[in-house]
Amino acid sequence: MSAFLKSIDSKTWKAVLKGWEHLVPLDKDGNKTVFLKPEEEWTTAEDELGLGNSKALNALFNVVDKNMFRLIKKCIVAKDA
Repeated sequence: MSAFLKSIDSKTWKAVLKGWEHLVPLDKDGNKTVFLKPEEEWTTAEDELGLGNSKALNALFNVVDKNMFRLIKKCIVAKDA
């Protein structure tokens, strides 16, 4: 599986290694807010990291059997799946 994920692209494999979390904007003091940053406000780099996570999740969802899929279908981070 690792070879397959690496073959997709390097960002996909890094999403599995490092994990990924949804972006949270900072307030004026530099503290994280409780709201998620809307995807339309993501930078190109942030969008690429999110896409790597999505590609990895898609690959994982498509190779597991039905029973395993039931366990991981609510995962939003490839590292957790």
